[in-house]
Amino acid sequence: MPPEFRAVFEDWSPPLLLTGSLLLCGIVYARGFLAIRKTRASQFPIWRLGAFFLGLVTIGIAIASPLDGFADVSLSAHMVEHLLLMSFAPPLLLLGNPIVPTLRGLPQSVMVRLFGPLMRSRLLRDLGHLLISPLVAWLAMNLAFLGWHVPAAYDFALDNEHWHEVEHLCFVGTSILFWWPLIRPWPMRQNYSRWLLLFYLVMADIVNTALSAFLAFCDRPVYAYYLRTPNPFHISPLSDQRAGAVVMWVIGSLIFLVPAVFITFGLLRHNKQSVFASSN
Repeated sequence: MPPEFRAVFEDWSPPLLLTGSLLLCGIVYARGFLAIRKTRASQFPIWRLGAFFLGLVTIGIAIASPLDGFADVSLSAHMVEHLLLMSFAPPLLLLGNPIVPTLRGLPQSVMVRLFGPLMRSRLLRDLGHLLISPLVAWLAMNLAFLGWHVPAAYDFALDNEHWHEVEHLCFVGTSILFWWPLIRPWPMRQNYSRWLLLFYLVMADIVNTALSAFLAFCDRPVYAYYLRTPNPFHISPLSDQRAGAVVMWVIGSLIFLVPAVFITFGLLRHNKQSVFASSN
């Protein structure tokens, strides 16, 4: 192993709280999934269990593996970390239809004493519906995405480990909101217009493209942190920034545009069927 890589691995240590939280979440979900599958097997095929666990593993790879150490010294690695937290883990978690299995997997006493009163609160239910509405969800994710990439906020998060963890929570939480209207995990019943969802995805891609293009074509390093912190791989801060921008631009755009293409094909097929029906 090259000495630069070895140094990162030696400095890295697994975050026990986060790792334990991911394991606990997986146990609770699996317990509830197996319970609800007894009566709703068709609604909860095994692949949903796999998707949810893959989402947890993705979070673990992003912030509970040596990748987090590489992200502290390389902007391009940091962009990979952000993509895993915002574009891969949230949709995988939501594909697991996590709401009911997670609630079913909790101990009965916790459900009765803690979550029961919360679920009966009309105020909290209304707040939940507001947060997953397309406008609010889109704004939450994109404002968090842009806000944490402002140089002062970005540098502050890297200089302060606890705020770096808050940044990660913001990315995961707001991205779950963003993907919610698209995946509509059961028991969500609201079905949004496909034209609205197409616009929703394209506008998110425009935001991602604008930030990526700015980082790629800027003629100077944007983040002072990487000027103060020596890069163990001997890559210049500007080259590292451009590599990170390309990763975010290409992969980030694909994440938005692939579902947009499927939605477009669905709209075209629907219009074709409508024209055929009207001609008959």
